[in-house]
Amino acid sequence: MDIYIKFLEKLQKAALVGNINTIVLENLTIPKRSVEVAIPVTMDDGSNKIFTGFRVIHNDIRGPGKGGIRFHPEVTLEEIKALALAMTLKCAVVDLPFGGAKGGVQVDPKKLSKLELERLSRGFIRSICDCIGPDLDIPAPDLYTNATIMAWMLNEYEQIKRCKVPAIITGKPVALGGSLGRNDATARGGFYCIEQLMTIKKLIPKNIKVAIQGFGNAGQNIASLLDLQGFKVVAVSDSNSGIYSQTGLNISKLITDKLQAGSINGNITNEQLLELDVDLLIPAAMENQITVKNAPKIKAKYIIELANGPITKEADQILAEKNIVIVPDILANAGGVMVSYFEWLQNRSGLYWDLQEVHDKLKIRMDKAFLQVHELAKNFNTDLRTASYICALKKLEAAMLF
Repeated sequence: MDIYIKFLEKLQKAALVGNINTIVLENLTIPKRSVEVAIPVTMDDGSNKIFTGFRVIHNDIRGPGKGGIRFHPEVTLEEIKALALAMTLKCAVVDLPFGGAKGGVQVDPKKLSKLELERLSRGFIRSICDCIGPDLDIPAPDLYTNATIMAWMLNEYEQIKRCKVPAIITGKPVALGGSLGRNDATARGGFYCIEQLMTIKKLIPKNIKVAIQGFGNAGQNIASLLDLQGFKVVAVSDSNSGIYSQTGLNISKLITDKLQAGSINGNITNEQLLELDVDLLIPAAMENQITVKNAPKIKAKYIIELANGPITKEADQILAEKNIVIVPDILANAGGVMVSYFEWLQNRSGLYWDLQEVHDKLKIRMDKAFLQVHELAKNFNTDLRTASYICALKKLEAAMLF
């Protein structure tokens, strides 16, 4: 059974709990458009190589498609469809006027030179340019893509259209119309969820031990935010290794070391980090990190899903039986798409906001979404994940059955 079908099964459970009209799920079953493209790239040695790319618009009932583009050797169409479905829900749960979309290219970007990466990025946009647009589908960065890659893609699209279209892509460099605050938006949105959770549970930051799996952009930024607020970050890890200290880590030094060395040189494995005796666990890396094999060993009381889909369906049930509170990805990591929305608004209006205004607007909207989901969880006597799905489905239902 592929991940897309498993995702739909989760929604069926939430739809039953929330008494959602069956028409809603029927409309979400099949993506509106799935595109698979071949991307020819001239390599530095003069040879030609063909890469496979995908772009999926899952649903646009609430607005144009919105979703990132990831570069990864194991990208599949089924994965992109599932991530596009997640974006449909994510945009709805935080009340953005967008539908869900996602894109990806089967490639290991670490094996490409900068020029090869640019040719691939431009080639992908040429292949999908008729499927995207500021009122149709707006891409953004995702796994192993960044502001520079978005700049190449924007430039290629504008060359094709022969006009300036800054709102076609978000996550751009600020000099090209990107928004201030976009770099740490995913982490900051998750941090605001943690703040709300702390208030509701009446917890004190200095008493909370934190472990963060994944020390890329999101992991580094949320580690810094938590450290500044007095949380005790005792462990972090990347794809190579992890580091643990019972007394807490020097986060600013770790970030500097990571940027210089390219990886963490530590004393635990990525897998061991997940099973540490901590209060708060933040998966901020890849999908399917917590499974039936390690879920029984999870000791954290709270999990914030900063990554997309870090917990499998089967593991989710095990964690629920252990009464572990999980803030799901479609809420916890929605800060990225929220500030992408702000960027899109600024591009279309030509009026740009300062950093504090971005942070303030993000906090207001993330707090509102969290409290709305928390209230639904109480009303339906269910977990936050199911409540998040109910929240999103109700908003989609209102749009479909107006």
